[in-house]
Amino acid sequence: MVDVFSGRLLVSKDGLSVDPEEALQNKVVGLYFSAGWCSPCRDFTPVLCDFYTELLEETQPPAPFEVVFISSDHSAEEMAGYMRAMHGNWLALPFHDPYKHDLKKKYNITAIPKLVIVKQTGEVITDKGRKQIRDKGLSCFRNWVEGADIFQNFSS
Repeated sequence: MVDVFSGRLLVSKDGLSVDPEEALQNKVVGLYFSAGWCSPCRDFTPVLCDFYTELLEETQPPAPFEVVFISSDHSAEEMAGYMRAMHGNWLALPFHDPYKHDLKKKYNITAIPKLVIVKQTGEVITDKGRKQIRDKGLSCFRNWVEGADIFQNFSS
């Protein structure tokens, strides 16, 4: 993910700055385009939370997976509230970073919510992450890892 977030900082749910190179290295990354005002987003976010929690907190070793939230909220306060209220312990592109517009263009985001699963290079594994999680649950992660070309000692 060095290519995608090079030279940028991400933020954690509690507002701390995070170096994407460290946080995303050797992981399958879900780019989550969403907003608190969007009811389909509010419907899917708890599902994504459960998926994320199961992969990272209930699997040993934790699965090589990270979510980066790209907000379509109307303000930084809305984004922070949505993250606090509904999000898992994942990362986000800061609200005021104009790079979110480039990401929406690059990944052809025309509607939210959208969960795009990407390799370390930023290349798309699937742009149907939301549907796959809903249809297949945790089993879709193995396919993502196989498509990601990352080192793994992960077993589900």
